[in-house]
Amino acid sequence: MEYAVIRTGGKQYRVVPGEVLRVEKLEAEPGSDVEFSEVLVASDASGLKVGQPTIPGAKVIARVVRQGKAKKILVFKKKRRKNYRRRYGHRQPFTEIRVTSIQVGA
Repeated sequence: MEYAVIRTGGKQYRVVPGEVLRVEKLEAEPGSDVEFSEVLVASDASGLKVGQPTIPGAKVIARVVRQGKAKKILVFKKKRRKNYRRRYGHRQPFTEIRVTSIQVGA
């Protein structure tokens, strides 16, 4: 089974070719290809390769499906007996990508 673990946006994702996932916002247009060179672990027919911390020459290529915003989250702060209440929220931007290929360097 072919898979890889990549790092982007301060998070790590386990990806498989053909998979669609949401990552932190990337500056790329929908329909364009993006390349992730920070591959931490890769598995293919030849076996498992673990980077220290990354695998040199390995990359994951994905196509941007769309840009968007997630559902709104509300943040509420309160200090009891002090009449202190604050409410705010935000919508986190994301990029939805479809993994097209995993290339492991020789």
